[in-house]
Amino acid sequence: MRGINIAEKLAQFDEHWSPKTVTTVNDYDVRLVKVKGEFVRHQHADTDELFLVIDGELTIRFDAGEVTLGPGELYVVPRGVYHQPVSAGETSVLLFEPSSTVNTGDSGGELTAERARI
Repeated sequence: MRGINIAEKLAQFDEHWSPKTVTTVNDYDVRLVKVKGEFVRHQHADTDELFLVIDGELTIRFDAGEVTLGPGELYVVPRGVYHQPVSAGETSVLLFEPSSTVNTGDSGGELTAERARI
């Protein structure tokens, strides 16, 4: 038995906006993602989404404002709320969401990532 080393997992990939599942808790994935630039504005009608910044800085834009997170800070976007993650520099984020959640929510498009496990 061995714990999951987040730094080791993050070192296994370089692409941005392509979450990787590192473990599963019941029907939820714990995913790691590297982000840089702007993601698509989207919402998840049926689920909340937890963002925990590992390193870097992440801003989540909403119709009514924004929240900026640094290392060790987290935010839960409530289901049905439109949001747009943005990061000026490369940022590593842990996501906690149902395994069936598509990263681009209702927006789809070229940034939609297939579920991948590392």
